[in-house]
Amino acid sequence: MNQLAKAQITIGLLACFAMAWGLFQQALNATNPTVAFIIAILQLVAIVIISIVLLGLLEWVKIFDLKTNAILTLIVLVTIRISYVIVVKA
Repeated sequence: MNQLAKAQITIGLLACFAMAWGLFQQALNATNPTVAFIIAILQLVAIVIISIVLLGLLEWVKIFDLKTNAILTLIVLVTIRISYVIVVKA
């Protein structure tokens, strides 16, 4: 497995763990436990897909090295989630 694939998977999982509490808190607000579980899983899958795409784009542009791109991707994902929570809660 090449370095880019390892970084994409790692950043996706780190982003999931960084946002997991908020995702599950939001999912638990659903009335049906099955729906709550499906919502949480779909959001986590979406985060992993977004991290793979974003890190792939940053590597394609090749402005920074892989470590810097990974950190930027993680910051962007967490910022998107925080802004989503602020907008939805407001």
